Amino acid sequence: MKEHKHEGCCCGHEHHEHHCDRPCDHVPCAAIEKVYIIENLGCANCAAKMERKINALPEVEVASLTFATRQLRVLSDHHEGLLPVLQDICENIESEVKVKVQEEGKEHTIEKGEKKQNREIWVIGISVLLFIFGFVFKNILELLSVGAFVLGYLLLGSPILKTAAKNLFKGHVFDENFLMSIATIAAFAIGDFAEAVGIMLFFRIGEYFEENAVEKSRNQIMEAVDLRPETVQILHDHGIHTMPASEAKVGDVLVVRVGDRIPLDGRVIDGESFIDTSAVTGEPVPIRVTKGEQVISGCINTSGVLHIRVEKTLEDSMVTRILRSVEHATASKPKIDRFITRFARVYTPIVVGFAVATAIVPPLLFGDWDKWIYTAITFLVISCPCALVLSVPLAFFSGIGAASKKGILFKSGLAIETLKQVKTVVMDKTGTITKGSFEVQKCISLGQFDEDTILEMAATSEMQSTHPIASSIVLEAGRKGMELQRPNDLEEMAGKGVCATTQWGKVLCGNRAFMEKFHVDLSMLEETVGMTEVLLACDGILVGYIVIADVLKEDAKSAIQELKIQNIKTVMLTGDNKWSAKVIAEECGVEEVHAHLLPEEKLEKLQDVRKRYGKVLFVGDGINDAPVLAGADIGAAMGSGADAAIEAADVVFMTSALQAVPEAFQIAKITAHIAIQNVVFALLVKVLVMILGFAGFANMWMAVFADTGVAMLCVLNAVRILKRK
Repeated sequence: MKEHKHEGCCCGHEHHEHHCDRPCDHVPCAAIEKVYIIENLGCANCAAKMERKINALPEVEVASLTFATRQLRVLSDHHEGLLPVLQDICENIESEVKVKVQEEGKEHTIEKGEKKQNREIWVIGISVLLFIFGFVFKNILELLSVGAFVLGYLLLGSPILKTAAKNLFKGHVFDENFLMSIATIAAFAIGDFAEAVGIMLFFRIGEYFEENAVEKSRNQIMEAVDLRPETVQILHDHGIHTMPASEAKVGDVLVVRVGDRIPLDGRVIDGESFIDTSAVTGEPVPIRVTKGEQVISGCINTSGVLHIRVEKTLEDSMVTRILRSVEHATASKPKIDRFITRFARVYTPIVVGFAVATAIVPPLLFGDWDKWIYTAITFLVISCPCALVLSVPLAFFSGIGAASKKGILFKSGLAIETLKQVKTVVMDKTGTITKGSFEVQKCISLGQFDEDTILEMAATSEMQSTHPIASSIVLEAGRKGMELQRPNDLEEMAGKGVCATTQWGKVLCGNRAFMEKFHVDLSMLEETVGMTEVLLACDGILVGYIVIADVLKEDAKSAIQELKIQNIKTVMLTGDNKWSAKVIAEECGVEEVHAHLLPEEKLEKLQDVRKRYGKVLFVGDGINDAPVLAGADIGAAMGSGADAAIEAADVVFMTSALQAVPEAFQIAKITAHIAIQNVVFALLVKVLVMILGFAGFANMWMAVFADTGVAMLCVLNAVRILKRK
């Protein structure tokens, strides 16, 4: 249980209506989100019904039930006594389900019981033998044949008939079990015993394979993102002790051997090694770590034993954050998912109504009651919307899982859906296109002070700033062994510069606009094309400047080129000078550049870009990017960036590689395409079988395939996203 921060819908920041499907502004602050696990949940359509009924409860603010993870997230300020109510609602819809509060650190997937699987195989196997026996002796020993068919039907259909009877008394007349029961009983009524048993047999086989396909897909996706360890090796005075990972505390020392996955976030205190970070960041090249360096959980130690001091417990470590991000993302439903859920509520009654009309109207006009009743039965089987309701969320679940394997964390399915529609990428320069590792190229004195003094003066003024440019100046002063004294007085103007009272006098350190604000004469200044310049004035007189250059990321050119191949326009927004921005843009291929922008001006410029080109993705990493990230249609933050930027973003790139941007677009496009493919395929097959049935060419076997067979194929189509390289 925890305080709600709208993590499931990636809120927590200002946003437009397209960011979230929750009524965020109307949620009381006292509301708390609690996660429940729905065990034995076997029907996607039933899950949608449960979610709808739970949302209708007066004590529930927002509820989201995700069939793929079987997690029910409930936002309420009245959780006491809510569990029995939830159990009653869910059990009323699907009798075998059990609602439990999710325990921290427990597995999030619930596997189908082995005994239940074995029982299912035995039932299907025996029923197949009875069906074959009845079919072979159909025209020889009719009574024996009918007995075999009846026995096979009861063996196969008893749980379905029992559930159908319960649901009938509860008013669920459009339930899949009820529809199958009516269809097969009607087949018996017209004397087609083999057809009735065959339909039930095919249905149970289809259900078995569909359930196994969903379960394997669910586990496959969760295994890809659930990197949490069960145990850790703790170093004590008396040796190494194995204990549950959830019991490890900050300050404990872990022993991580070669081939082991780093279990918790921490810092290396002994040893050195290369670690494979691909499972977390998507970066394929192992990185070297030595004593004193931070390491994150989920990475694999490849070459040497490491002793790591724990800095974050399991609950706060990267492996848990990634898992939580994926779970929250699946809880936020894209527009197409919400549409299909609403459509399913209308689809089933319409098809059932059409089936009833088919059973009555044509035979009254043309006769042949058996034919038209049989046709109506096929329509009843087709009327189940499970394939439709299951196909879309599983496709997005697979897309979110595939992205997380590449170090791309989507905070919602809606973010994937929106990204597919984006045609323009707006990027910050520093830390996004460039490494953000500024280096002092040279110090220029204009006569009053020597070059070392210019550097010391600038470093003294900037020593309290966290800006990358300021840090590079202070770092350079440190390399030269300068001992800096804190200024007597300091005033900083965000995005422009600092004013400090030092031993040399009143020092201004900043950009041209900052100097012009204080009426400093810049006529002696030469333009440094492609470089960032930090100007220094002492007591109102320009005394020198420092030239600083940023480094372009290795993959920047290829990433921008891939975006162009995908017909996506690239725009750069930066607070840096126009010359530096222009050189970087030309070097990597960015099409449009806007420089010398303050944080609020970036947001204004982004709105202008949106008006001209449509929906935009903004990629940034700085704390001053948070307003722009929140204001964009999709905001993406580099995982190495500021926490405020990551919190405000809809997508987080765990690696700082720009290559993640075109990869995110590719995943979003294939995910959306597969979701649409599943919907179109399911509807086309159902409509085609209905047309063929009405024309007298389709039988019940085709109808069952249009139900369970299509659902299974949609599941297999959805998980192929994970196989994509």
